[in-house]
Amino acid sequence: MVANKKYITTLVITLVVIFIVNLISSNVYKRFDLTKDKRYTLSEAAKQTLVSVDAPIIIDVFLEGDFPSEFRRLRDETRQILEEFAVSNSNLVFNFINPIEEEATRQRNLQQLAQRGMQPFQITVQENGKTSQEVVIPWALASYNEQTVIVPLIKNKIGASDQELVNGSIQNLEYVFAEAFKKLVTPKEKKIAVLRGNQQLADAYVADFLQKLGEHYFLAPFTLDSVASHPQKTLKDLSNYDLIISAKPMQPFTEEEKYVLDQYTMQGGKSLWLTEAVVMDKDSLYNNSGKAVAIMKDLNLTDFFFKYGVRINPVMVNDLYSAPITLAIGEGNNAQFQPVQWPYSPLAANNPNHPITTNINPVRFDFASQIDTLKNSVDKTILLRSSQLTKLVGVPNEVDLDIVTQEPDPKTYTNPHQTLAVLLEGEFASVYKNRVKPFQLNDDKTQSESTKMIVIADGDVIKNDVIKGKPQELGFDRMTGRRFGNTEFLQNAVNYLLNDDGLINLRTKEVALQFLDPQKIEKEKAKWQIVNIALPLIILVLFGFVFNFFRKRKYA
Repeated sequence: MVANKKYITTLVITLVVIFIVNLISSNVYKRFDLTKDKRYTLSEAAKQTLVSVDAPIIIDVFLEGDFPSEFRRLRDETRQILEEFAVSNSNLVFNFINPIEEEATRQRNLQQLAQRGMQPFQITVQENGKTSQEVVIPWALASYNEQTVIVPLIKNKIGASDQELVNGSIQNLEYVFAEAFKKLVTPKEKKIAVLRGNQQLADAYVADFLQKLGEHYFLAPFTLDSVASHPQKTLKDLSNYDLIISAKPMQPFTEEEKYVLDQYTMQGGKSLWLTEAVVMDKDSLYNNSGKAVAIMKDLNLTDFFFKYGVRINPVMVNDLYSAPITLAIGEGNNAQFQPVQWPYSPLAANNPNHPITTNINPVRFDFASQIDTLKNSVDKTILLRSSQLTKLVGVPNEVDLDIVTQEPDPKTYTNPHQTLAVLLEGEFASVYKNRVKPFQLNDDKTQSESTKMIVIADGDVIKNDVIKGKPQELGFDRMTGRRFGNTEFLQNAVNYLLNDDGLINLRTKEVALQFLDPQKIEKEKAKWQIVNIALPLIILVLFGFVFNFFRKRKYA
């Protein structure tokens, strides 16, 4: 009787505990991220992009199908990150769609996706000693209140293996979705002035980048011509903009113009400068002789940048790690256009520890100058630099296309890792502090608020090709099919300068993934098939034999 009471008491307590646990779990929902790198824990900046969402955000992910293991991993990680966003806001709904599953509609769907800018991705699959090509659609569409944005899921990188490609893409997932949600939900606020009047690049040569920038920010041309007659009004008008961009100016700046730009910085204005100290471009070489002379370019900005902590030197960076130039090889009707390595187009290595440059393709320069950083109170971060095999070429100097036919001597490349782009942050001292001003302002400042500036020692970084009057994609080499990191670098630079929400910092998130070695898998495939299939059967047979042996012996 006592034993029965004990049993009933234990049973009742157990049922009560189960009931309480179920009651709590039905009212309290908690997810635990047990990964070492916290890859499934969204940052507060990413969550904030969905705070104001009060209508469904529909996401169609086209990364679905029978993929190799690396891309299945990317699909699963994409699903996981979207689930985390959906926990943050239940209005987020996502679907995984395979647009090429049906053979009848496959080509039509691929064509429609390509027309919207979602190009298919070709991958090479090796299985059982055979190589085949598979098509992957690493894109998603996010829609909200009749707006739609394209979300790239693959972070393409030159020379990367499939595993490196997928690993970099997974690291970038939180950022690309948060950035897409921000585009959909947050109206444009910040304004950018594109400087004109000092012979900056014409609209057609910056059209591709400015078009992409216009999706996020208000853009307007701004000329400093009125400084001479109305300096106070010019400064006031310029101060309405959050950022100024000066893309490859060719005409020197007057002291009046510099003073307005300086006071704009003193008021906390941000700026992106793309300029060099040498006059030279590839078009100058396309003549009968194939030669041109590079000379120094004085924009009257030396003291301007010197005071802020940088100096752009009148030299050309010659780098063996470089992009190709397209030349006609041969004579007459037998001539063919071929890409050949061109040392005056250095491919700049990125700073892997900064959100502007982490995980991007090399950035292509053309006849870049070199930057020195100087000691002052402003913080400086080198964003891009040349390779180990670099030398500096002074000006004036003749540049000859024939150098592509000559074998370079690595021993002469004795100026490694030259700075090509630098970020300046902090409180700037005025260029005109303790100097005679070109005119009087009502509120002259000698010390800036906390602000930022990026200086890039080549205006061609932002320059896109123009063919038959039509701007081409920035950073894309049509001859080789390579896509350089110019657009992404500049977009990240602008986002970093303008945005204080911390979203850009998500680009530095690191995710450590472990992949299986496909060569080892192929080599040891038979062994592990035997271990996983035959071994359990052998153990089961042995167990049955031993069991029957002892059973007969016991009951004989």
